[in-house]
Amino acid sequence: MKKSVQPMVDISVRRQELTVRLGRKKLARYPVSTSRFGLGEEKGSFKTPSGRFEISDKIGEGASPETVFKSRRPVKVTQKMLREDDLVMGRILWLEGREEKNANTHSRYIYIHGTNHEDEIGTATSHGCVRMRRADVVELFDQVPMGTTVVIRP
Repeated sequence: MKKSVQPMVDISVRRQELTVRLGRKKLARYPVSTSRFGLGEEKGSFKTPSGRFEISDKIGEGASPETVFKSRRPVKVTQKMLREDDLVMGRILWLEGREEKNANTHSRYIYIHGTNHEDEIGTATSHGCVRMRRADVVELFDQVPMGTTVVIRP
């Protein structure tokens, strides 16, 4: 019986890039934005954790890419929020750490998510999460199942 190959997500902080792979084949590549504070696992550090993770929750299926989430629930957005806040938009792929060093990732609320700061994608400007363009995170959300392995490396 042949085992089916699952997709995996590879995030390069140096390149600010997320790649979806199926075995050795690259299925998709997207620019991202990781933390402006660098890599780290400390609670309250606003750093992007590194190592191996899995997607533990997928939130926002069927929602508009313009949907804004607060505490993982859709909220009514205002123009002031769009201008001033760092918003979680479109979809949420919530990460669970798979190593001792990053075991607190889920409780730190580290996500792959869409943003209202799409002009900053490609540079390290987030507060710990992995930001994507809204259209890209919707596409990624549809490509990867729950439990997908995610690797974040320097």
